[in-house]
Amino acid sequence: MTDASFPIERMLTRPQFLAAAKALSCARGAVVLQARDRADAEPIVRVGFTATKKIGGAVTRNRAKRRLREAARVLIPAHGRPGFDYVLIARGGAPTRPWPRLLDDVKSALISLAAESEIPPERLTGAPSPKV
Repeated sequence: MTDASFPIERMLTRPQFLAAAKALSCARGAVVLQARDRADAEPIVRVGFTATKKIGGAVTRNRAKRRLREAARVLIPAHGRPGFDYVLIARGGAPTRPWPRLLDDVKSALISLAAESEIPPERLTGAPSPKV
């Protein structure tokens, strides 16, 4: 997609999207972002895009996905983490949201998910932390 210090690929198959749907997600403005740590040794970032029929007709969904692709092209190299899969899901305002606000939505979701993914898994499930 762009010149990053790590390769960026597109997610294309349904199992990849389903695996990301079970991982962390963050809704910000006109975007829902899902992030999954693949826990493999590959330093590749994979990115997928989707827009449901709730967004509108084919023209509207395609416009929303084009805008999300461009936002990912700009922001994933700076805020993405190698070894992660990201899925950007368009919400109602994605096709018409002002460009700077859409970029801010995606950026804040990426930052939020990066912070959440650094929390140990037992803290996310509500299990008590070990006493030191």
